[in-house]
Amino acid sequence: MNWWRIPALALCLVLCGGARDPILVPEISQHEIQVRQGFTGADLLLFGAILTPEGNRAAGDYDIVVLLEGPARAITVREKKQVAGIWVNASSTEFRSAPSFYALAASRPIAAMVDGKTAAIYELGLKWLQLSPVGVIDPAEQKRFSDGLVDLMRRQGLYQQNEKAVQISGQVLYQARISLPSSVQTGTYTAETFAVRDGRVVASAITRVTVRKEGFERLVAASAEQYGFVYGLFAVIVSISMGWIAGRLFALI
Repeated sequence: MNWWRIPALALCLVLCGGARDPILVPEISQHEIQVRQGFTGADLLLFGAILTPEGNRAAGDYDIVVLLEGPARAITVREKKQVAGIWVNASSTEFRSAPSFYALAASRPIAAMVDGKTAAIYELGLKWLQLSPVGVIDPAEQKRFSDGLVDLMRRQGLYQQNEKAVQISGQVLYQARISLPSSVQTGTYTAETFAVRDGRVVASAITRVTVRKEGFERLVAASAEQYGFVYGLFAVIVSISMGWIAGRLFALI
């Protein structure tokens, strides 16, 4: 045995031990968003630190990607077709589970950080969002409907992608802002942060934020969910009453 190799091996272990993957310490500006009358949306600040397991500054340069996803739900996408000058529903596809909200913020373009396989595994970007259709569907048709859903949600502000939204200070602190529109769905939102280096995800961490209705909006939502028949009957009575009152007012003019 070459005993002279032992000190060299020990030195290698020490040096390699100092190159361990970092940890992320994430935080969010609001852990609860209350939706009240006149709610116009909210801006969230997602921030944190890139540290060693011992709590020191992590060596090396890292990219940061932040994903904020809302509760998943089933969504049916219908294609419109013009028939005799009238737009009618044509074919449709139902997606079993699609995020009601999806926002990505990154320190630089995803394509410059990781390859397509890694991006698909972690769903880093709208291009790699996994939307599972119900039943068997032709791949080309599935892509057409998936692209249509993403485009629709993006125009509504519910799907976002900003690849220059994360700011990193001194390779220690990071921050990103994500806007929630007024039409966001209530529920628990998951904010997942990824540290990327040399084309691979080396660390990740999760925080959560709850969006819930308060005041009159919460009462209406709870009534509609728990007493659906009574709520529907009340809504019909109110509509008829308002129509009758409006008709009487116009008759008096």
